[in-house]
Amino acid sequence: NHAQGVALAATRSGVDSKIVMPEHAPISKVKATKSYGAEVVLSGRDYNEAAERAHELEREEGRTYVHAFDDEYIMAGQGTIGLEILEDCPDVETVVVPIGGGGLISGIAVAIKEQRPDVRVIGVQADGASSAAASLEKGERVSIDEVDTIADGIATRSIGEQTFPYIREYVDEVVTVSDPEIAVALVYLLERSKTLVEGAGAVPLAAVLFEKFDYVEDEVIVPALCGGNIDLNTLANVIVRGLVETGRYLKIRTVLKDRPGALDDLLDIFTEHRANIYAIHHDHTSRNVEMSDTEVELELEMRGPDHVDEFLTALRDAGYEVDVLA
Repeated sequence: NHAQGVALAATRSGVDSKIVMPEHAPISKVKATKSYGAEVVLSGRDYNEAAERAHELEREEGRTYVHAFDDEYIMAGQGTIGLEILEDCPDVETVVVPIGGGGLISGIAVAIKEQRPDVRVIGVQADGASSAAASLEKGERVSIDEVDTIADGIATRSIGEQTFPYIREYVDEVVTVSDPEIAVALVYLLERSKTLVEGAGAVPLAAVLFEKFDYVEDEVIVPALCGGNIDLNTLANVIVRGLVETGRYLKIRTVLKDRPGALDDLLDIFTEHRANIYAIHHDHTSRNVEMSDTEVELELEMRGPDHVDEFLTALRDAGYEVDVLA
């Protein structure tokens, strides 16, 4: 989001811009940033290594470095989201915001708390990039060695030097969510509200869905869904993972006797328990089974965790050894 914002603003202002992104940045983000007129340089494993290269280019080429979060102008600009929330939802009681480097939540928290100190501001990080939670617990900025999360938009090793004091003063609580929980939230948004977000944009809803902080049933909660720049390949993987986590998708492996009718007998159980088959792979040559057997892998559409448990129990009660692959 920051990369595209800088690229667009620079192009409209007639200013040359060069954006540094990690080597494995989503293709969609790279293409979009280029489309706004910026030169894109891919460097480093993550945000921090990309930032190091950006500072090198700043020195080598005499450029002005525009920080993604540790800048009061950036924080103030992102804080306008807080003003919009108060205007659009005056009865709001809790606002939930993703945290990477902390610029977004610093701006939103200040904008809201200075007008409505009674409104709670909850920050959310991914488990694999939880520097803010660790920093608040220790009372000083903490940098983690590496980040590992599908929420690449908030995958920073540390929060900002300037953002940390604002987070400490204005944010009520910081919680974390796992990648599977993020995937469930993303799928929920797609299915229920037809809204596409990236991993970083799904973390606030994940915190609500999985009750990472205390709230009452009728509380007015606004999750800030900040970011919709998700790579299509990543989206496909995340959707499948979200369906797995909610018991909507099941992949299994079992072994049958290599004789006519064996597959029909297995499929009778599928029919009885209404398990819909997406795909089936029948392998007579697998080295993992006896020569008189055949290995079968199936991908199935299910109706939820209870349906999965009921179906697997039925298969095992019928004498099938079943390995759950996904």
